[in-house]
Amino acid sequence: MISRREFLQFAAGLGALGAAGKFAAPGPAWAQDYKALVCVFLNGGNDGHNLIVPLQAEQYAAYQNARGVLALPTSQLTAVTDASQGTFGLPTVAPQLPSLFTQGKLAIVANVGVLAEPTTFGAISDGSARLPSNLRSHAIQIASMQTGYATSGATTGWGGRMLDQLEAYNEGADFPVAISMDKPALYCSGVTTQDITLQPGNTLQQQGLGASPGAAGLARMTAQQQILAADGGNAMIDAANDVLARANALNPVLASSGAAPTFPKAFPVGGLGDQLKDVARMINQHAQHGIGRQVFFCSLGGFDTHSVQVTRQSTLLQQVGQSVDAFSAAMTFAGLDRQVTLFTLSDFGRTLTPSGNGTDHGWGNHHLVLGGAVSGGMIHGRFPLMTNYRIFNATADDFADPRGVMLPGISLAQYGGTLARWFGIPEPRIDAIFPELPSFPARDLGLFVT
Repeated sequence: MISRREFLQFAAGLGALGAAGKFAAPGPAWAQDYKALVCVFLNGGNDGHNLIVPLQAEQYAAYQNARGVLALPTSQLTAVTDASQGTFGLPTVAPQLPSLFTQGKLAIVANVGVLAEPTTFGAISDGSARLPSNLRSHAIQIASMQTGYATSGATTGWGGRMLDQLEAYNEGADFPVAISMDKPALYCSGVTTQDITLQPGNTLQQQGLGASPGAAGLARMTAQQQILAADGGNAMIDAANDVLARANALNPVLASSGAAPTFPKAFPVGGLGDQLKDVARMINQHAQHGIGRQVFFCSLGGFDTHSVQVTRQSTLLQQVGQSVDAFSAAMTFAGLDRQVTLFTLSDFGRTLTPSGNGTDHGWGNHHLVLGGAVSGGMIHGRFPLMTNYRIFNATADDFADPRGVMLPGISLAQYGGTLARWFGIPEPRIDAIFPELPSFPARDLGLFVT
């Protein structure tokens, strides 16, 4: 037996598959220009304050003072240097992250958040700021991060809308191009682009059809195909039959690509590791399926750390470090590292000050961007000064309130717009994907090597 929630998730995934089930002969549009964006969503609101820590003496002392019991000692931080902003520490539980940063493959984007317009503490204080919807709500902020809109209510995601703009690259594809791993994701859904939800290792094989051997099994399969092809006169039943028929059609395609190449580094078993391993396998097969552009959505839960934060976040970041490192190695081994970019999103950041041995919901957050085309080994955007905590004036807009909630210095529209530009979206069309972007003076964060 499966739960109602599991059934609904499965049905949603098959429903998207039904809409995406157009299979045609591979075409030449993908040529030599394949690109993929891989979103890793850290569900619950990852605490960016302990993802990257300033190590310059004055800033670290201010961090320790504000963080209290949550402050990471320098012995649990591996130092990395940004040429213009100084020395910072990444958690030693994820040694792969500072290694990738030093190699120039990993960049950090500082203090990103959903913004409707450039916002200052003064505008928040006097009520003149136009703020995003429900800033502390998990559900609303998860939706905003995936839709790219500061206000809620959108039915498409910015990953799917990017693919809408680049349909010519995938006109001959015989494999899904917007894929969410494990559970449905709004990020992958477009206006014309339909997403599919897959589970790691699941090829949509119907195990029950193999219960009877030989001719009996073939008869069962033939009977099912006849039932699915019949017009029952009921729109809902016919739609469900069409979904299952398309799932059956995709099954051999998934199965044929199921033999994973030998990756140079082992992916951690379970969770994010399994998801990124399957993503790496599918990316490796893009050419034989005629794909020019793809978006993927992976997720890892548990970051809503209201208690026991240090231990819980450390365990999760360890998994992130191992998974993205294995993924990076796989892309380099395949010669695709410059064509694939992985980036993180999360509901929101968290408070600088603790609440017991955990933290509460925040706003701005630090994110990771990984790939061979990334301008790595540096922090993009201005890292908030810990010494500006509790200082609110015209020159200190680092924090939005006395709890140490970061006031975003970079909008989601700028972050996503920069990724969209690398992905190949023509400049005039980026604003259609991120309608708030024209409000911000900097359209490109300089995340990629030119």
